[in-house]
Amino acid sequence: MSDKPGPPKGANPRVGVIADSTLQRHVVCKAIESAGYGVAVTLSPDKVSEELITGDQADVWLVDIEDEDKWSDFIVHLFEASKAPILLGEGNAPSVSSLQFQRWERKIFSKLKDIVGKPCPEDAAIQTLAQVALEPVVPDLEEEPEGEPASNVWVLGASLGGPAAVKEFLDELPAGLPIAFVIAQHIDPGFQDTLSKVWGRNSHFRFKAPLAGRCLSHGEIMIAPIEQVMTVNQFGRVELFEEQWEGPYSPSIDQVMSLMADHFGVQTGAILFSGMGNDGAISAAKLRQMGIEVWAQTAETCANSSQPDSARATGCVTYSGSPKQLARKLMEYTAKHYSESLIN
Repeated sequence: MSDKPGPPKGANPRVGVIADSTLQRHVVCKAIESAGYGVAVTLSPDKVSEELITGDQADVWLVDIEDEDKWSDFIVHLFEASKAPILLGEGNAPSVSSLQFQRWERKIFSKLKDIVGKPCPEDAAIQTLAQVALEPVVPDLEEEPEGEPASNVWVLGASLGGPAAVKEFLDELPAGLPIAFVIAQHIDPGFQDTLSKVWGRNSHFRFKAPLAGRCLSHGEIMIAPIEQVMTVNQFGRVELFEEQWEGPYSPSIDQVMSLMADHFGVQTGAILFSGMGNDGAISAAKLRQMGIEVWAQTAETCANSSQPDSARATGCVTYSGSPKQLARKLMEYTAKHYSESLIN
């Protein structure tokens, strides 16, 4: 097999799927697309031509064969002749409503990322919001003094299509809510400052950079960094760890949810917005076992519903709504469960 440089810079990697089970091909293709990659072609082994094997239609081949004895010669030839790298699948998919399925999906994504890099799906909303951030704003001339440490801290998780959804959610929230947020948004490095400007433009919440030891208070938001693992301890102060996030996503929504649940218990919650993949679905089960709320954006209001749909498939999502409906639900929830007085 000859080396191949992979997809052009900025192009979304194309995955060719070969499986001898129609059902498996369908499930694998859905998992690939939900992770944000493109499916170049999907075929049974008997339909794969020599032209396809030696061509450049796919940047990587994902091969999932049940009857290995029948197709052993084909697999050997594929490895020898293909220009694109070959990735062996993870076997038959578990039930889509199980945590095992979420882990099966994630293993596929991790393997693809190692071979062809992260997906590069187009997110026009990011560019539109970035233009908004370029509009002039009145800068804060001095750092505001720290308030009391937050006792109620919720996680907002988002990926593809998430920035617009999170903005709509935050714009709907009034001033004075006794709550703070940590946002875990899958995004390339360098965009976080842009997002804080975009999200904060019409929001009553104040954005603070996640610096070690800094206090997070009600009415404030921090965006989890990409290069460091971040959490907020039970004293409301930021802790940063010089290590990689667990799993294929940075920052890991699952890890942020789990860490916040460990520190805040039922005083935290999680809302999963538009996004590709299934980040957040695994920790959703942990949170529900602890009696913690897990909400998700409705599929029809998402640019990509894979992320909230994956959480819903576990049966752990207690409420679904549009970004505005989620905001109103949170207002009702805080009024009922959080007795703190409103922020002045």
